[in-house]
Amino acid sequence: MKEDFLHYLWKFKKFDTLNLRTSSDQEITIINVGQYLEQAGPDFFNAQIIIGNQKWAGNVEIHLKSSDWYVHHHEKDTAYENVILHVVWEHDTEVFRKNNTEIPVLELKNYVEKEVLANYKKLMSPKSWVFCEKQLSNLDDFVLKNWQERLFFERLERKSKAIYDLLEQTNMDWEAVLFCMLAKNFGLNTNGETFSKIAKSIPFSIIRKESFEVENLEALLFGKAALLNSDKEDNYFKDLKFRYFYLLHKYQLEPETEGQVQFFKHRPDNFPTIRLSQLAHLYHLHQNLFSKLSSISSIEAVYQLFQVSTSAYWETHYQFDKVSPKKVKKLSKSFVDLLLINTIIPIQFAYAKSLGKEITDDLIAFLIAVAPEKNSIIEKFGSFGIKANNSFETQSLLQLKNEYCNVEKCLECAIGMELLKNS
Repeated sequence: MKEDFLHYLWKFKKFDTLNLRTSSDQEITIINVGQYLEQAGPDFFNAQIIIGNQKWAGNVEIHLKSSDWYVHHHEKDTAYENVILHVVWEHDTEVFRKNNTEIPVLELKNYVEKEVLANYKKLMSPKSWVFCEKQLSNLDDFVLKNWQERLFFERLERKSKAIYDLLEQTNMDWEAVLFCMLAKNFGLNTNGETFSKIAKSIPFSIIRKESFEVENLEALLFGKAALLNSDKEDNYFKDLKFRYFYLLHKYQLEPETEGQVQFFKHRPDNFPTIRLSQLAHLYHLHQNLFSKLSSISSIEAVYQLFQVSTSAYWETHYQFDKVSPKKVKKLSKSFVDLLLINTIIPIQFAYAKSLGKEITDDLIAFLIAVAPEKNSIIEKFGSFGIKANNSFETQSLLQLKNEYCNVEKCLECAIGMELLKNS
């Protein structure tokens, strides 16, 4: 048994509340269980309880055993001086305040029905992947749909933290934030952090000024990726290298001396050379990309905006000095979907929130129109009967697995609560 189960029992009064008595045989009447605090200090704040003939207002602390009070050193913490009731599953020792008055104890195991306990044990039975995997196929669809929306916006809130950090670093420049976030996503998992560092190392004011010449943008990005440090025969390479060192001198930028981008294990179309050229062309075509995305009203318009390819050189190359069969390398629809999920939707959410605007329905509609992501987590949920039909649902399921299932927050999860209630 875990302590959060006792929190659940107390919060929702899932026990016999009519015949409660303390361990010293005083009658207990619960007027208000208090506010559940998921932070340091007592578990429930500002509860109201009648013990014997005395009405008390204060905090409630919950433990598996009353001796846990001393295990957690609450006797040394002044935050626990206002505890009016100690709720435990098993009472094994008396607990005293600093003034030597005894804290009343409620031993819950005497008041919980066997069916409630059996349902909890069933929910928390040994898992191979998640605790409720054997019950997911019987889950009420209404419960799942409502919970998915909450999960989706929890995930957006989490992603927004990185956006707000970037805003502080860029002096509240949303265009600069978008550039940094897009750069990271253009780098995918392998080169994402490196691309992000490259974007942050170039003041966005320079990107704005040089965006009218795509070769200058490519020179900056390739140079900062340390891809221009060697000597090559191609005129294109020589031109980029000349431009790069001219721009370093012009803007007093520091050169990169060590290569960091990875080609290994990438499909050729995801090589950093191709992605950096595409990123340069995106900002050559759209100098005010954030402004355009902020006013966009359909997913088709997003796909149109990201109709971007590379310089002509990269149609016949994947690396410098190595010719390959000609291929126009445009951003694929699936790649733009990744940008939508990981950059465009989060930054629209954060921007609307900063303005006090409500666009939740629009964001959900956007991702409902995007094909579902494919990964091991989504496939596993599917094998247990939870099928994802779009990216709104896959994003919700990823949040569920990472922030609830993996950390065993079953009793803070709407699915866990429903299964516990209906098992």
